[in-house]
Amino acid sequence: MFTFIIGGYLSKFFTDVYGLSAITCGTIIAVARWMDAIDAPIWGIIFDQTHSRWGKSRPWFLWLCVPFAAFGVLTFQTPDLGHTAKVWYAAVTYIGCNILYTGINTPVTSILSGLTADPQERVTLTCFRMFGSKLGVLIVNLTALHVVKLLGHGDDRKGFMLTLPIYAAGSVCFYLLAFRNLKEVVLTARKSEPIFGSFRALKGNWPWLIIFSSSLLFWIGFISRVSTVPYFFQYALHRGDLTWLAYSLDFISLATAFLLPWVCRWTSKRTAWALGLAGMVAGQLMVYLGVSSGHSVSIILAGWTFGFLASGMAMTMPFSILSDSVDYGEWKTGVRAAGLLTAVGAAFCLKAGAGLGGAIPLWIMGHCGYVPNVEQTTLSLRGIEFSFIWLPVICLALSAIPVLFYQQFERLEPQIHAELEQRRKSSG
Repeated sequence: MFTFIIGGYLSKFFTDVYGLSAITCGTIIAVARWMDAIDAPIWGIIFDQTHSRWGKSRPWFLWLCVPFAAFGVLTFQTPDLGHTAKVWYAAVTYIGCNILYTGINTPVTSILSGLTADPQERVTLTCFRMFGSKLGVLIVNLTALHVVKLLGHGDDRKGFMLTLPIYAAGSVCFYLLAFRNLKEVVLTARKSEPIFGSFRALKGNWPWLIIFSSSLLFWIGFISRVSTVPYFFQYALHRGDLTWLAYSLDFISLATAFLLPWVCRWTSKRTAWALGLAGMVAGQLMVYLGVSSGHSVSIILAGWTFGFLASGMAMTMPFSILSDSVDYGEWKTGVRAAGLLTAVGAAFCLKAGAGLGGAIPLWIMGHCGYVPNVEQTTLSLRGIEFSFIWLPVICLALSAIPVLFYQQFERLEPQIHAELEQRRKSSG
């Protein structure tokens, strides 16, 4: 829940509440997210070097939940500063929030390889993870702006200042609950690789490269799609009251996410993954049809809903098969680097992609003359509509290309699983 408030509402908060220009806001988001080009591999190495009585991934839920929550709250504060100081404050707090997010979110994915060695069980567990995530997003969409309005009494600055600590406290509680109840049961060698030895697991790891390239493009497209919702519905449709509904429809993605284990028994993971991406492109084209048909709200919402429905498969699959790429790297090189491969393949892609997905629309809008809280010019509206419709189409279509090459590695999974089990029994 807390993470989505940061990702979903930050752009509008920076531009329309804190008073930063769209171009400045886009630059801050891009710089903050691309800092992960540095911190994601570092976190990954740290995770792979971690040995504790609680495991490799699990202890980080305990150690980082409070610092992450604190920086998230600070990011939405609005100290009365000069323009330059405001920019620096926004940048420093948001960069700190992002660094800590990588530290605490990467173990959420990397722990999967420690919970079970069965690829099918990993898909099922990822579906339950997505359910919790989407339920949290739904709760945020149904409550967050109402709480801001209620606590702020019309003053959005005060409203965000008082609202964020509530969701931050909930985030801490859920991380502590996960720390208490999860247990890593897939045992690996306690001896660590040399500090940079984890990078050997990347050598010839084509499944991971496919996941990495597709995920990066996916998150650029997905975040550009959702981050422009408030602007599109307020200025292009003149229906800002529907923003909460547009965000809440994300919950429907659980329908296809929950069907994923059964779909993967019927067809390949590659096919399910590609179908999810193709469905999202089709949904965006339906949105364009609605816009070209006199801004038909019903057609736009139908396309928007269809895109979210397809996103359940497109988003869930990479998280579930990242652990398979960890197995592939161990099988190929003898190095098991769940921390590094997950940090770069999931956290970096999500955050770098989200950085570009959040920044590019703001840059486009800024260059098209966007001014907050006024009637937009024709050029500004075109910039909003391009960012909302066509930027996601381009990125999602490109994201599907590497997926088409995944099946040849998927066929190796039973062999890899059997050989790794034999190696572990021999070394044990």
